[in-house]
Amino acid sequence: MKKYFKSAVLVAASALLAVSVSSCKKTNETQDEANIETKNAIIKQYLDHTVYPTYGNLAAKAETLVGDLETLKADKTQANLDKACASFLEARHWWEMSEAFLYGAASDFGIDPHIDSWPLDETEFNSLMSQLDLIALLAQDEDGSIAKEKLAPQLLGFHGLEYILFRNGQARPVSEITDDYMIFVVAVARDLRNHCYQLEVSWNANAPKAHKDLLEELEFNTTLANGNTYGENMTLAGQAGSTYASRTHAMQAILDGCIDIADEVGTSKIGKPHTGDDPTYVESPYSQKSITDFADNIASVKNAYMGGNDGERDEDRSVHRFINDFNAELDAKVVNAINNAITKINNMKAPFVNNYLDASAGEAMEACQDLSDMLSEAKAALNEK
Repeated sequence: MKKYFKSAVLVAASALLAVSVSSCKKTNETQDEANIETKNAIIKQYLDHTVYPTYGNLAAKAETLVGDLETLKADKTQANLDKACASFLEARHWWEMSEAFLYGAASDFGIDPHIDSWPLDETEFNSLMSQLDLIALLAQDEDGSIAKEKLAPQLLGFHGLEYILFRNGQARPVSEITDDYMIFVVAVARDLRNHCYQLEVSWNANAPKAHKDLLEELEFNTTLANGNTYGENMTLAGQAGSTYASRTHAMQAILDGCIDIADEVGTSKIGKPHTGDDPTYVESPYSQKSITDFADNIASVKNAYMGGNDGERDEDRSVHRFINDFNAELDAKVVNAINNAITKINNMKAPFVNNYLDASAGEAMEACQDLSDMLSEAKAALNEK
């Protein structure tokens, strides 16, 4: 009888456990479905309203820059130079606003070092200007492919152009820009445009056909090994064919991009000159837009975290809101750290190239490191969701 009672109890307990597990499983499945829907919306918002428009604007502004430099080459006036300088700064703005998502195409295809290496190698540049055969070759560079093949990264991209166009924070006097300089900048600008197209096309399957066609003609890589764009790859997170094992991993990748640039701005872009580790490591010294670059970098973090660029933001579909829903205190710390970093950067003594030892640079450096730390905590918190 005792044995029978024990068996009966076990049967009853098993039945109760089965009901409990079934109920729990159903609750978890319902919660998972809600989380999946929410995460999908966050990923879509991030792509459609942060990544795609940023790279689209970058590609468009780089294209405009090429046109303005071609005009300047044909008609060297100060007005045309001033216009080209303004176009340069607009393109530069959108590049810096993209640096919270340097992972993906920018790193996989080596685009970041190709178009944004500094400091410019002035010795190499002067050597280039004495090589008349190479200048003649660049003069025939109708699509930027010769510049890409023949010039080192330390001469290419934004800083190669900046060196020719600017001095002491102003547009350079047009009388100082030689015909050979113009041959150089037009070739370099075309190469820059191509790589900006590559960023746009590699992420956005709906990028302009003309951009896709040029890249195909130049044999640029624009997809992952599985044939997907980087945007498609992230959209498929948690499904077959994606490199992201889950949607959570995709959201963590968003934060990884933010962590990396916050850390780079603090420890390298500001930190190397400020600490004396490398006083020559000053970004944008000729245009004297270093502080603008740094602020745009942290603004890119804000856009990625808060749910979109200005005018396109939807905080209800953001990593910010997702974390706020389960840890409002942590989210508030991240938001405050973002705003504090931007404030501290904007309060730096300008221009940075002449004031990198100022105490204000140290305060901005610390604020960026605090932001990186807070974002790392947010990333770790996502492991449980």
